[in-house]
Amino acid sequence: QVQLVESGGGLVQAGGSLTLSCAASGIIFRIMIMGWYRQTPGKQRELVARISTAGTPTYSDSVKGRFTISRDNAKNTVYLQMNSLKPEDTAVYYCKAASPDFWGQGTQVTVSS
Repeated sequence: QVQLVESGGGLVQAGGSLTLSCAASGIIFRIMIMGWYRQTPGKQRELVARISTAGTPTYSDSVKGRFTISRDNAKNTVYLQMNSLKPEDTAVYYCKAASPDFWGQGTQVTVSS
């Protein structure tokens, strides 16, 4: 079956860095558009970054210049390098494969001020 397993979340101070990983199985990874989304309580899940099958990234305005998405098709893994983290980046981060759509279980990122 399809599995997307995120890792790398945690607690970090403002200005710090974290790298999230999402390991995929059960899908033909190289033909899937991969994305990272985040969600805070009471708010809708929002796109953080996505990367095309050709490796072209797209970022939300709130993370542009600070976050970098990348993919390794040989390892069926997508990454999100997060630098200069801010308290407002605190959220549960989800990995998504499209299409059809599959979601990971999420990983908590907490940025303290």
